[in-house]
Amino acid sequence: MFETLTNRLSDVFRNLRGRGRLSDKDVESAMREIKLALLEADVNYKVVKDFIAGVKEKAVGEEILKSLTPGQQVVKLVSDELTSLMGGSPSTLGLAGKPPTIIMLVGLQGTGKTSLAAKLGLMYKSEGKKVLLTAADVYRPAAVQQLEALGKELDIDVFKGEKDEPALKVAERSYRTADKEGYSILIMDTAGRLHIDESMMDELKSIKTALKPHSVLFVADAMTGQDAVNQALQFDESVGFDGVVLTKLDGDARGGAALSVKAVTGKPVMFVGTGEKPRDLEVFYPDRMASRIIGMGDVLSLIEKAEAAVDKQDAEEMARKMLKDEFTLDDFLVQLDQVSQIGAIDEIIKMLPAQMAPKGLKDISVSESDLKKIKAIIQSMTKDERSLPKSINGNRRTRIARGSGTEVSDVNRLLKQFEQMKKMMKGLTGKKGKFRPIQGF
Repeated sequence: MFETLTNRLSDVFRNLRGRGRLSDKDVESAMREIKLALLEADVNYKVVKDFIAGVKEKAVGEEILKSLTPGQQVVKLVSDELTSLMGGSPSTLGLAGKPPTIIMLVGLQGTGKTSLAAKLGLMYKSEGKKVLLTAADVYRPAAVQQLEALGKELDIDVFKGEKDEPALKVAERSYRTADKEGYSILIMDTAGRLHIDESMMDELKSIKTALKPHSVLFVADAMTGQDAVNQALQFDESVGFDGVVLTKLDGDARGGAALSVKAVTGKPVMFVGTGEKPRDLEVFYPDRMASRIIGMGDVLSLIEKAEAAVDKQDAEEMARKMLKDEFTLDDFLVQLDQVSQIGAIDEIIKMLPAQMAPKGLKDISVSESDLKKIKAIIQSMTKDERSLPKSINGNRRTRIARGSGTEVSDVNRLLKQFEQMKKMMKGLTGKKGKFRPIQGF
């Protein structure tokens, strides 16, 4: 996400950091480059204009220009201004004093409302709340079946209407069911259209009026840029909503919607979808997102993801094994599986500050197909080979490749990756087998 913008800003900041002192001309040149970068990222023009004016006003002050690290000060100003632009602090959904809390999802077709309903449901379920999903999209083919399938996969109850039952009736009956059966959270998936039309808006308004949801979330595809912002304006004027969810942010290399929507609509981004897996939903933290955009990573979010996916005792046991050089290929397989629960390796690396990203891991892939191949290779080894990979010579590699249905080059790559991870992880562990704190954090 934001890859294009991050690269452009990194070039600007690199040039600033290389100067011992900054002149007004240096600042003016940097602001011009930042302005072009934001416009190329599809950020709203007025938003860009106000943003640059705000940074420039602070950057040309005597304190910045005479600072010992003026370039670093400008980077901080840009980061602070980006944080402010995206809302300053995170906005969260409040819970009803008397359950159930009703959350209504609105937006155009194809933005990912149905998947989001399930992701939100899983988030609340993991907090110990009883969740009911309502399939109130009665128009899109297979919408009800999709929500049912997701509910079954995540063990979350789904309420669906009778054949040809209007969406409003489905919504009302689902509320009565949630209230009667003690559900804490009711999440309502509503119908979208390929474009905005009056009948859709009328239906959404009728559901909102009847159920009085505690939160209405507008769901937008981040990859559509300013179109998503314009749609948000139209939905807010017609139906009204409390916050925005940007889906498919992992595929958005520009970031125009995320950077514009709060300033244009006045409504905060509350969540972002960062992938297709049920757990690929994050609370939107403006300061953390600003840190990612300027190339400083997002270590806090990475730690939270790791804590949710990896058992602390398991991690400490792995650290102990690495420290004593007892880390085996069986352990490697377990660790890759845990890492895949956190996210794709390339996305994890992007959450680290650029100077900290471990180069040794750049070629490691943990996609589902790669994991299957790695499992097949490791399971084709003997117990002794898994414990002592250095004993695997040429003949053994050929046998393992044949037994796993892979090539010798695949076996070689796996063994190389194992040694890379082993070296990197051993470098991150302290003398007591605990992970060392990262300097500066």
